[in-house]
Amino acid sequence: MRGRAYRQRVYAPDRLKYPMRRVGARGQAKFEQISWNDALDIVATQLKKVKDRYGSASILYIGYSGNNTCILHTPAVVMRLLNMFGGFTRIWGVASCEGGVFACRATYGTLTTGHWRNDLSNSKLIIMWGWNPAETVWVPNTSFYLAQAKEAGAKIVCVDPRYTNSTATFAHQWIPIRPGTDTAMLVAMAHVIIEENLQDQNFLDRYTLGFDKFKDYVLGVDDGVPKTPDWAETITGVLADTIEKLAREYATTKPAALIASYAPGRTAYGEQYHRAVQVLTAITGNIGLHGGNPAGIGRAPVGKQLGPVMPIGINPNEAKYTYIRERLKRPIPRSGTVHISKVWDAILNGKDGGYPSDIELLYVTHGNPLNQFPNTNKGVKALERLEFVVVHEQFMTATAKYADILLPINTHLARTDIGRPWTSGPYYIFNNKAIDSLGESKSDFEICCELAPRLGIENYSNKTEEEWLKEIFNMSKDLSTDIQDYDEFRRKGVHKIKRSEPAIAFTREIKDPKKYPFPTPSGKIEIYSEQLSNLHKPQIPPIPKYIPPWEGIDDPLTRKYPLQLITPHIGRRAHSIYDNIPLLRNLKPQTVWINSKDASLRGIQNGDLVKVFNDRGEMVIPVNVTERIMPGVVSIPQGAWYRPDEDGVDRGGCANVLTKDRFSPGGAFCSNSSLVEVKRV
Repeated sequence: MRGRAYRQRVYAPDRLKYPMRRVGARGQAKFEQISWNDALDIVATQLKKVKDRYGSASILYIGYSGNNTCILHTPAVVMRLLNMFGGFTRIWGVASCEGGVFACRATYGTLTTGHWRNDLSNSKLIIMWGWNPAETVWVPNTSFYLAQAKEAGAKIVCVDPRYTNSTATFAHQWIPIRPGTDTAMLVAMAHVIIEENLQDQNFLDRYTLGFDKFKDYVLGVDDGVPKTPDWAETITGVLADTIEKLAREYATTKPAALIASYAPGRTAYGEQYHRAVQVLTAITGNIGLHGGNPAGIGRAPVGKQLGPVMPIGINPNEAKYTYIRERLKRPIPRSGTVHISKVWDAILNGKDGGYPSDIELLYVTHGNPLNQFPNTNKGVKALERLEFVVVHEQFMTATAKYADILLPINTHLARTDIGRPWTSGPYYIFNNKAIDSLGESKSDFEICCELAPRLGIENYSNKTEEEWLKEIFNMSKDLSTDIQDYDEFRRKGVHKIKRSEPAIAFTREIKDPKKYPFPTPSGKIEIYSEQLSNLHKPQIPPIPKYIPPWEGIDDPLTRKYPLQLITPHIGRRAHSIYDNIPLLRNLKPQTVWINSKDASLRGIQNGDLVKVFNDRGEMVIPVNVTERIMPGVVSIPQGAWYRPDEDGVDRGGCANVLTKDRFSPGGAFCSNSSLVEVKRV
């Protein structure tokens, strides 16, 4: 549906086509059109003024995934410019799966932990844990391969608080679970497997480290609390009998693919979910074989994961710190950087709040952080405090309204680039320019090339766009992808990677562990991580453990706000992109899902306008009373545009007016750990 709507997006009447300068108060969206020369002169002047007055660390750059065409047209073009200018303060944290990144590095030592989706036809059992590919896709053609697997006889089970379209289409069984409690169910499944001696002990002995320590935790040797299905039932809301049956089925059906989606990891202590699910795949020996899955973040071991082609250089504000550049150190706030969940707090509190600098200038590209980062109302206060704000955008988004200078960006249809589908799908794409830029819009690369001399930078780019792309093409020739001719690749537009069988992770390590050890310190799958142990942080244990989340079912705050909020993706948007497109808005309105039992207790009927609120904010939104969500949980899809009324009540359905701006100890983005109440308006 998004593809069909893209022409509406490109030619939308509200596209930004000309540089603009703010003339009203921040947030009022009152701008006047100015020339590119004037706009770039103002930006350069402000950058130099802030750097001279406060230092380059007072410049915060937020570049994310929107408007990103993979190789050249990425945030790297701005990071390179700012590094050459003297540095900036950088954000860290992947909203999608930072908990999964942390867990993959701890358990496997690599992010290359996925299978091609056509391997699903080799599975006898598929467990979709928090996974809704019918709407989110998450690797092209996933639904097609799930349908093939189901037709081939695979049993499909879905664990999710919602009865999603994927559950309805593919699953034989739906297991609803309370948000933030997934680790408890996974640990209880391990208890069943261990108690009944169903683990693959040969696999554990040969390929893993630390199973005995995890076993002691599961059986309660350490703390006197056996992690039984009965123990998990009170936490998760999943019946003990259901947990037992799924555990036995997973342990005795081989090969079985446990696909661990990112959503359960976007919770308080979400990295423990990712660690637990990876350990469960090891206990059952479903790693390195066709039809199995190591439950990683999904990158398949074929070719190189193409990254930005422009080198960003060294950021002087980070280089001055002496810390190990190791992703497992991310639980320790990285020197000179700010986690995406704490951006607004960093702007408001600066050095007095323990942050690396006092932020005075915000530069935003490729994203809509006011809408997409947690605690939007705090974000409004932060943006009002800043000395200067620059935004590159295509539409008047929530963030764009707070710009002092707003620069119009073209779409990927007006650019040339090279790409690869998310998590290493089996092809490369040549993105041929299809149209000219609308109005006076430019690419981020073009803007940086024009800003550089204004900032006194003479050697920002010594190559044309075409020369940069040829460089990355030449780098890819040794990736076993048999791409040899640039012009032929450009003419065809796509290059498929030819393989006789699906690509899967860890086949070499399983076949010959001495020659190909896992890239961990021990050379094995680390159920117990010495690296994590050395951190001496109880909230980052060396083995995966269930840690009760903040704003979960056990939080005293439930007396005031008794409903758990989840913020899933929705098919008609890619995060906040497309929310303003009429065709898509008409297909699926923004609503809050609530179970009929919870609705009845509050006198709410389907279609009513309701107020959803907590101490951080409130919104008014239509309600969908449905049996497709478990009691005690409500769902508001993330990405709807923030639209406050005169009283500050959001009328656009922006879920982040309700989410907590706190990240998990392992860096997870906790957008699914918030408590709310719902009342009829």
